[in-house]
Amino acid sequence: MTAELVRGQNHPLDQARLHIRISAATPVVAAATLGDADGKVHGDTWVAHPGTPVLPGLEVPRRADADHRLTVDLDAVPDTVHRVSVLLALPAGDGPGPARFGAVAAPFVAVTAADGTGIAAYTVTGLDAEAAVVALELYRRQGAWKVRAVGQGYAGGLAELLTDQGLPQAHRLAAGIAEAVAGEPGRTAPAPPSRPADGDRSRQATAPALGPEHGAATPRSAPGPVPAAPAPHTTHGAPPPGTPGQPASPSHPGAAGAAGPTAVTPVSPPARGPVDYGHPGRRTAAPPPPPPAAPPPAPGQPARPVAGDAAGWSREERLYNQVWGMFEDLARTTAAYRGAVGFADSRREQELDRILSDPRSRISGQGDAAREAARVRHAQLVDRAREALDRDLAQLTAEAEVVEPALPPAFARWDSPVWHDYRVPGEMPMAVRLGDLHLPEAGRLRIPMLVRLPLERGLWIDSGATPVLDGDLADTHELRRRALESAVAHAARLLAAHPAGEFTVHIVDPAGSGAQALEPLVAAGIPADPPARGAGGAAEVLTRLTQRVDLVQMAVRGGAADSLPRGFDTSRRLLIVNDFPHGFDDRAVNQLRYLADEGPAVGVHLMLVADREEAAGYGPLLDPLWRCLLRLTPVADDHLADPWVGHAWTYEPPLVPPGSQVLRRVLTRVAAARRTGRP
Repeated sequence: MTAELVRGQNHPLDQARLHIRISAATPVVAAATLGDADGKVHGDTWVAHPGTPVLPGLEVPRRADADHRLTVDLDAVPDTVHRVSVLLALPAGDGPGPARFGAVAAPFVAVTAADGTGIAAYTVTGLDAEAAVVALELYRRQGAWKVRAVGQGYAGGLAELLTDQGLPQAHRLAAGIAEAVAGEPGRTAPAPPSRPADGDRSRQATAPALGPEHGAATPRSAPGPVPAAPAPHTTHGAPPPGTPGQPASPSHPGAAGAAGPTAVTPVSPPARGPVDYGHPGRRTAAPPPPPPAAPPPAPGQPARPVAGDAAGWSREERLYNQVWGMFEDLARTTAAYRGAVGFADSRREQELDRILSDPRSRISGQGDAAREAARVRHAQLVDRAREALDRDLAQLTAEAEVVEPALPPAFARWDSPVWHDYRVPGEMPMAVRLGDLHLPEAGRLRIPMLVRLPLERGLWIDSGATPVLDGDLADTHELRRRALESAVAHAARLLAAHPAGEFTVHIVDPAGSGAQALEPLVAAGIPADPPARGAGGAAEVLTRLTQRVDLVQMAVRGGAADSLPRGFDTSRRLLIVNDFPHGFDDRAVNQLRYLADEGPAVGVHLMLVADREEAAGYGPLLDPLWRCLLRLTPVADDHLADPWVGHAWTYEPPLVPPGSQVLRRVLTRVAAARRTGRP
């Protein structure tokens, strides 16, 4: 599986022969520099560029283009080389091309093995006035190679970048590269290859990024203190997350015909052949053209946002990447504001300490004047930071107002009109919305929390950890009711995101306490069997699913998937467990842990409605269970940790509007499609 990197994040490389695929919305120059153990580049002969495209173990393209492939053999680079930096630059000149990366869709870079297998990918977001960027670097650490997403841009172009790399004749070399590029014809528009299977698809991130216990994948990780962030761009050429994806960056589809895993869409009864519980393969037709760029804004005015104005091979993917970019922008601008306020507070305290430490200022009027001056300087700093934040929030809010109505059903809120025209999809979408994310400084702005499909971890709907509900102490019964209703809404979304017959639901409700909340699922005929009651019913369902996981796991790992019994239903399974741990003995608890750990890889997913405190009697036995589940809450709660900039994001569940029948209509259509086999 391709690792989606965010800025500053690294990933190990277990192969020496690599391809680095680059895709941009406009022709760019691709180059690479070699560095020693200290990162120093020893002259022009350590730079691979269109004029000198081949160095030991490295080859770069000879022209500016919208799509590139660099070839790297880490075993062939000299022993003195410890770093290979991949550079992108806009061609110099007065032509019609853009003068800065912020004016076009963000480029993205994918590292693949020689056979086309995806290893890591990164979308270089956050660029504005930069004309050159260090996209990523391959570096040697303790005898092993890793790849790191860098994303360091330079407004001065390739000359400034090479100067920063330590080359004394950087301007001369940059001019030579421009001359070499001018002598080679290049395409003026990208000509993307046919779309391969999901194993090498753009942006595999899980967004948005959440913390290690409760989160999904991480968004950009930035080592060290968070710098002041630039104003967010409103036209994201490309986005994470995360997530939050997984949270957080895109991997670009490889060239046509590149080798990759072949995904087989599960059907019932199954076709004889391999079973792959990865994302179903996409169509191999050429992708649709990107949307037209927004008209240039008036001088001094922000760019007008456009829905789907991001990199991607379909409108769905462009919207997903745009939402991820909005999440990153909100995280950055809020971090910049908080950092500025913290600096202002610290400076004021230091000034007051100096005033108080001087006896002369304490007994004269100078002290009062100095304190007032410190207060005024503090207010000015905070006001400037707030002004910048408000400007960025206004841009993001305007973008959200454009993007939200354009989202497809899997990404949309329950009150979106797209649900009224819902049709069961022919293939699984790339993500599903599990709620919204919010920061206290952001006012009304909400970022959709999109989690990639298929789910790589189960869901835990916490029915007991929120002490306040609607301003009052929470009622335990009310929290449990809301938790199960939230689970039903999540299950409906997952059902609506899968083709007919490819998602089967099982329910365990030992005490029958969730009958009312589960009624929409049961009334539509969604569950494969009636909800299991009592300890015996729970044990029977758990045993059946455990055996299923064992059977498919052995077949897939042994390379004998075609040996599954004839008529074996390969559809995915969702197990909804209410009121855990009531009705569970030690054996059932261990089976549940096994399903949570091993189930997702073979198409068995868990949705647990539980209060962790009620299972405290099991002690540390259940700690791995809670950690491997994505914790969601039935009411707004700020429990989602962002390890990138340290934010605590407030999660808001996707509530069905009061009195709305949208959920029942969706479930009815899903059940009808399953019976007829037609969307």
